[in-house]
Amino acid sequence: MGKIRKFAAAMAVVVVGSATPFLVTAQTPQRSSPKYVPRLSDIMSAVQFRHMKLWAAGQKQNWELAAYELDQVKAGLAEALTLYSEIPVTSFSVIETPLKSIDGAISTKNSAEFSKSFKGLTAACNSCHQAIGRGFIFITVPTTSPFSNQLFSPG
Repeated sequence: MGKIRKFAAAMAVVVVGSATPFLVTAQTPQRSSPKYVPRLSDIMSAVQFRHMKLWAAGQKQNWELAAYELDQVKAGLAEALTLYSEIPVTSFSVIETPLKSIDGAISTKNSAEFSKSFKGLTAACNSCHQAIGRGFIFITVPTTSPFSNQLFSPG
């Protein structure tokens, strides 16, 4: 019986000793790391990417995908406004009307109105770029889809 107690005591020391580094780490206060904020150019590149996909979906009359991509464009623009307060809100307000028009065209499945509204959105993007001194960033209506790995026709 004495040998078993000694063995059990030795095992308890090993187990507690092995766990100690984990217990100490768990009790060490963690420094808070700064919150990651994506660069404005990265956000806007994602919006440009969605702009192209929105166009491709609308051209193929895949209204469900077009609605999704429109929501992604809106979310990207909202993120830019939230994270970068130096962007004049009045510059972004010029985009609201074309976004609503595209939404309406998607809801009514109106290809002609979609194309017209999309051109208005593209012009509004460029207007905003001009207003903030970035007129050299000039967006156009896509002429081809760079997405050979995605089917844009309704499935």
